[in-house]
Amino acid sequence: MQKINPVQTFAWNALEQHKADNLSIPQLFAEDPNRFDKYSLRFEDQLLVDFSKNAINEKTLTLLRQLANECGLESAKNAMFSGKKINRTENRAVLHVALRNRANTPIAVDGKDVMPEVNAVLAKMKDFCERVISGEWKGYTGKTITDVINIGIGGSDLGPYMVTEALRPYKNHLNMHFVSNVDGTHIAEVLRKVNPETTLVLVASKTFTTQETMTNALSARKWLLDSAKDESAVAKHFVALSTNAKEVEKFGIDTANMFEFWDWVGGRYSLWSAIGLSIALSLGFENFEQLLAGAHAMDKHFLITPIEKNIPTTLALVGIWNNNFLGAESEAILPYDQYMHRFAAYFQQGNMESNGKICGA
Repeated sequence: MQKINPVQTFAWNALEQHKADNLSIPQLFAEDPNRFDKYSLRFEDQLLVDFSKNAINEKTLTLLRQLANECGLESAKNAMFSGKKINRTENRAVLHVALRNRANTPIAVDGKDVMPEVNAVLAKMKDFCERVISGEWKGYTGKTITDVINIGIGGSDLGPYMVTEALRPYKNHLNMHFVSNVDGTHIAEVLRKVNPETTLVLVASKTFTTQETMTNALSARKWLLDSAKDESAVAKHFVALSTNAKEVEKFGIDTANMFEFWDWVGGRYSLWSAIGLSIALSLGFENFEQLLAGAHAMDKHFLITPIEKNIPTTLALVGIWNNNFLGAESEAILPYDQYMHRFAAYFQQGNMESNGKICGA
């Protein structure tokens, strides 16, 4: 992937000069009654993206698209989708797209196709979900599971919590609970609502050493053992979303119930990985697969759609115009649908972690 400073491009300089046009949104609408039709995009008759209420005109879009081209956006996209290590600071691939690659086309990292491992984890998740949802999986007293607690922090909490709330109309009989705060009252209040005999705990920590997550996990473990009085109960009520088999086993979890993910999965995109097990348990694995399929459809759109009709690219470019040129440094996310009430918190991390970090010289 090319390393190009956007500030040093011709398009950036032209946009700086274009800013002096002082475009007015009311005036732009007055000049063109059909503005909405020209400045909106649709995706598979499912999504409408209206960007007409921005201080942009055709010249703005032309220059922004030129900026994308000068910065090598197309080659950068191809580098990401082909497994190149575009995360330079950590020397890692950025492959959340592989997690939802429903076409199952090979994607190689360091010469190795990652799709067989992705598919193996998905198959393992499917089998586990079917056992829990059907009632085949039993707790230490032989009772079926009624409640699931997801213990995680950051992307291991925000994404799964957001999706299970957003898709609540599709949920099954399992009651979902999410614990992220290391303050003991969070886990205590959740544990007060549930029965240790019928509760399953998902511990989401890649290293299985994350301080906040493991503090809460150990509290939940003690709560279970205070009731069960038998260490073997842990394996029936805890599973791990992790890659550290040694620590998982030490905790008392059967490593057969450890669901892996990889260092090319960024936390803010991890809901598509094994971290999304709580989603799959809440909605059923078939609906989780539909979630993956929808994301894959947008991935394909982003990769192959021309820039003039490309929704993610257009939103990103308009964002650059508003932020870097017009000085609009705050962004409001206002979900009017109550099911989406956790989206702002989720996307705040996604946006700020993707775009808000700076490496100083």
